[in-house]
Amino acid sequence: MSDERDRAGSAGADDTGNDGSGAVVTRPARPSGKRTRRAATGEDVSSAVDLATGTDASPTKNGSGSAKKTAKKRGDGPSRNPIAFVWNYLKQVVAELRKVIWPNRKQMVSYTMVVLVFLAFMVALIGGVDLGIGKLVMWVFG
Repeated sequence: MSDERDRAGSAGADDTGNDGSGAVVTRPARPSGKRTRRAATGEDVSSAVDLATGTDASPTKNGSGSAKKTAKKRGDGPSRNPIAFVWNYLKQVVAELRKVIWPNRKQMVSYTMVVLVFLAFMVALIGGVDLGIGKLVMWVFG
C-alpha cells in the first residue's frame, strides 16, 4: 500500500483535532508508473479511478468490452517500400542523435587519456604475464 492510503486510512483524529481530510494531493513531478485501478466484476466501469492523478480512468479495450476486433487490412500495416523504410530509419537516427548530450573538448581529452592509460596498463600486464609464462615453460621443458 502507498503512504497516501496509510495516512488516509489511519484511525481517528490526531492530537490537533485534524482528521487528515484536508490534505492537499498534488500530482507527482514524474509519472509514477502505477496502473489505473480496473473495475472488478460487479463494479461499474465508470467507477475506475486513476491512482496517479485521482481522476476517473477511461475504459480499456478489454475492460469494457465495447471495442471490437477488426481484421487487419493489408494497407493498415507499415509501408513495404524499402526506400521509405531506410528514410524513416535515418530520420529516427538523426532524432536520437539530437537527444545525445555530447561531451565538450576538455571532457573528451580527459576520457581519451583515461582509456589510453588503461590500455597501456593492460598491455603491460598481459605482456608481463605472457613473458613470465614463456620463461617458465622454457625453464621446465627446456
